[in-house]
Amino acid sequence: MKGIAILGSTGSIGQSALAVAEAHPDKLRVVALAAGGNASRLAEQIEKYKPARAALANAHGPECLIEIATHPDADVVLFASSGTAALDAVLAAIEAGKTIALANKEILVMAGSVVMAAAKRRGVAVLPVDSEHNAIHQCLHGRPAVEIKRLILTASGGPFRAVPAPQLAAVTAEDALRHPTWRMGPKITIDSATLMNKGLEVIEARWLFGAGPDAIDVLVHPQSIVHSMVELIDGSVIAQLGVTDMRLPIQYAFSYPERWGAPLPSLDLAEAGRLDFERPDLERFPCLALAFRALRGAEGLPIVLNAANEIAVTAFLERRLAFTGIGDVIRASMDEYERTGAASITGLDDVKRVDTWARSFAGHVTGGVQSTS
Repeated sequence: MKGIAILGSTGSIGQSALAVAEAHPDKLRVVALAAGGNASRLAEQIEKYKPARAALANAHGPECLIEIATHPDADVVLFASSGTAALDAVLAAIEAGKTIALANKEILVMAGSVVMAAAKRRGVAVLPVDSEHNAIHQCLHGRPAVEIKRLILTASGGPFRAVPAPQLAAVTAEDALRHPTWRMGPKITIDSATLMNKGLEVIEARWLFGAGPDAIDVLVHPQSIVHSMVELIDGSVIAQLGVTDMRLPIQYAFSYPERWGAPLPSLDLAEAGRLDFERPDLERFPCLALAFRALRGAEGLPIVLNAANEIAVTAFLERRLAFTGIGDVIRASMDEYERTGAASITGLDDVKRVDTWARSFAGHVTGGVQSTS
């Protein structure tokens, strides 16, 4: 039996994780749960799964996340919440020797060097739950880095894949929240619409797999059946395919290194009919280009990118910013960070300092920014 702790249990990933635990009662036991502010749903989960410890971050404060992540009965800790609040909890879980199942992109985008160094020092596995990174983990299957030529992340393209550039400034939050493939929370759904989600994944892949920006590529694949691919040095390409259900990568992270049966339908390629691939349009979706810029630039740029994006997405959801203004806010924040002198990132204090600065600057920009697209 593996003890499972879940941070973000009331969100879409957290609920899928609980469904996986329910499907394998002989292998998984829910020992601790944490949610943000959905008290009623957390109460239902407590009644159903009877964890030894549960907490509501909005009521108990962020310190409760560390308590959940370091619960002595937890073997695997799933970080399923979005945003940066769980960073301290991840590091605490690593220090406690827990296996990390990571669905929170922002953690590695902000502090990839700090987190992965801590995991290496403690001998802790960091297993990706994002379907794309999970797919790459499966494709690599322990292959040495010298055999890897390129990592290829696939993207659905979001709801605006075919929308002409002049129309993007007028799209609404309601439009952007209608994802064609996945059902997710609002922040990650908006990130998918801007392709920032894929940009964050590019940076995340750098830390998870030790690949440089020139060894990471992105292809738009609207069917979302090929979850990612790996090209080897001999030109062979290995792909991971599966139905679009987050229970699959979550179960992989929970069961690793074993494979378990899953109560899901098999992938029917004949029914799928065709698999399409195209290069992303970086002019219409500049957030992806900004992520590559951050990866190639100063150490703190990914922190600025992530923080400014969170502020801009909130402004868009609150109808204070145009859809195309999201990229404008991020670009302005990155430009200002480089202009004022980027400092080196040597530890968690530096990460938090840059994050605080970027949120403040982006918050000021969103007060009156106008889209230039």
